[in-house]
Amino acid sequence: MSLDYPLHKLSVYLSDDAGSSITLYALKQAFVFAKSWIPFCKKYGLETRCPEAYFSASRNNDLHHGSSTDKLTRDNEIIKVIKGDDNAMNVESDKEESESELPPLLVYVSREKRPSHPHHFKAGALNVLLRVSGIISNAPYVLVLDCDMNCNDPSSARQAMCFHLDPHLNSNSSFAFVQFPQNFHNLSKNDIYNRQIMSIFQFIASLNRKYCKLNVIANGDWDEARFLASCVYEKNTQWGEQIGFMYHSVVEDYFTGFLLHCKGWTSAYYSPSKPSFLGSAPTNLNDTLVQSTRWSSGLLQVAFSRFCPLTYGISRMSILQNMAYASLAFQPLYALPTLCFAIIPQMCLFNGISLYPKVSSPWFYVFLAVYASSLCQNILETLRSGGSLRMWWYEHRMFRIKSVTAFLFGCLDMMMKLLGLKEIEFLPTNKVVDEEQDVRYKMDIFDFQTGTTFLFPLTTLSILNMVSLVVGLRRVIIERCFDEMFGQIFLSFMILMISYPIIEAMIIRKDNGRIRTSVTLLSVSVLMIFFSFKALASVLLFNGGLTSKLHILSWVLIFVSEFLLFFYWLIGQAYRWRPVSRTVYPERLPEDTELPSIDVFRYTADPKKEPTVGVMNTVLLAM
Repeated sequence: MSLDYPLHKLSVYLSDDAGSSITLYALKQAFVFAKSWIPFCKKYGLETRCPEAYFSASRNNDLHHGSSTDKLTRDNEIIKVIKGDDNAMNVESDKEESESELPPLLVYVSREKRPSHPHHFKAGALNVLLRVSGIISNAPYVLVLDCDMNCNDPSSARQAMCFHLDPHLNSNSSFAFVQFPQNFHNLSKNDIYNRQIMSIFQFIASLNRKYCKLNVIANGDWDEARFLASCVYEKNTQWGEQIGFMYHSVVEDYFTGFLLHCKGWTSAYYSPSKPSFLGSAPTNLNDTLVQSTRWSSGLLQVAFSRFCPLTYGISRMSILQNMAYASLAFQPLYALPTLCFAIIPQMCLFNGISLYPKVSSPWFYVFLAVYASSLCQNILETLRSGGSLRMWWYEHRMFRIKSVTAFLFGCLDMMMKLLGLKEIEFLPTNKVVDEEQDVRYKMDIFDFQTGTTFLFPLTTLSILNMVSLVVGLRRVIIERCFDEMFGQIFLSFMILMISYPIIEAMIIRKDNGRIRTSVTLLSVSVLMIFFSFKALASVLLFNGGLTSKLHILSWVLIFVSEFLLFFYWLIGQAYRWRPVSRTVYPERLPEDTELPSIDVFRYTADPKKEPTVGVMNTVLLAM
């Protein structure tokens, strides 16, 4: 209903992987509610058409758009009655208009899943929707949206159609999809969990169904639809291999887009001034890291497969496009240099080994120039995108936190998969809002109510850097070697500045969002065991010729880390070397009667993590 598109040309499909009876019941009630809500939105031209947002206390002034206050108040009261009383569904507002604009086709799909048959997570569910919709509505275009994604701009469907239908924008018959950036409605001003700078592979796509090469029947029956949704249908077929959304990675959007481009299909990335779609971002550390771990695992699945962008894509797409895909696929490996820089210089500082040039050396200024230029580039990009220095600092901090947690565990998941010890799992992102955690998020306060697995690396590295900095400063004062040790002292100091919320949560904070004392004691115990062998390690490693060997080993590891950072920086420049700006012209589209039909796909997997009320709001917005 939020889409400014002919209603009879829209069909909405909800895939419920949980098979929840609550979701099915809510969908039926949402359909009944839509019969009153759709005419109301169209009558007054409301731009804020999400029922949840409209009825909330924070709704904007769209309430009084395009109508008299008295008439609007009357209809607003009717909608309030409908919202609060099930029996009020019989209340009629402009009955003739409501009956003349019936809601779009709404289809609930819950596919068959058995433990003995792989279901391929979200990609498998979307392929079921492709097949089922092919025998029911068989629209030539598909709009794919997450369960939490609200349509923020009613003209978004028409904007996407501009790329598909406007010959001035697209004269290529191999055009596959339009990609919109992912934006969020629940971000705080400074966004401490770095949701503003979203991974680019997350997108909402308007797909041309012809890329799937489907052979479907326009008027199928429900028995056939059930068979298409069964778990045995895909056996010995090309679904997920050559047809539909691709399997073998939990980041099906990235992988599918990559293979489409490798096969010669083209696409458009469109970022309008007004965001077309708004989703719900995690507002606590646990959900952010769980989501990032899943993405990291999925990206590495592609990077270490035969579809590696550096080998498979190099001859199948442009060099810049291939670099862009490679920068995402290998991003989780950023954990390796980050860990090296968080451990090796600090241990060398603790034992009086200098790794970086003296301040008086010309080479020191080479290191300084590289470091400063990298920071300046990041700061400039943040400011140009409308951010602030504080937002840049939060982004910088969160990326380091992800590197030693989500990226690290993504690498470990991939390693265990390669060894045959574990399969990578698809864990839905939790969409349930905890009021207490949300308050902290809006106050720019980290919430550390997460598992020990995520907290242990953070607390251990923070304590290690504190100890190394104190010992290093003591050594500098006593031995007067500031010129030699400045680089390592500065590095430890910067890490502690980044880690301030972690240190505060360990020592100062007493609220529920603090780091549990048991985690802090575990990190301290591990470091005490390590440092208890210091005397023995000094005898074995730091005396005689072994000291120089350790020095060389540290240098080698630091050099490899620097090389990896340079590699990541280089392939990440593809976005900067060829920026794209696009404009659409909806007035060039044909009349409404000639517009093609669209099938809208929504996917939900767990009603406990994805509240049913929120899912129904997004379903209504797609009608």
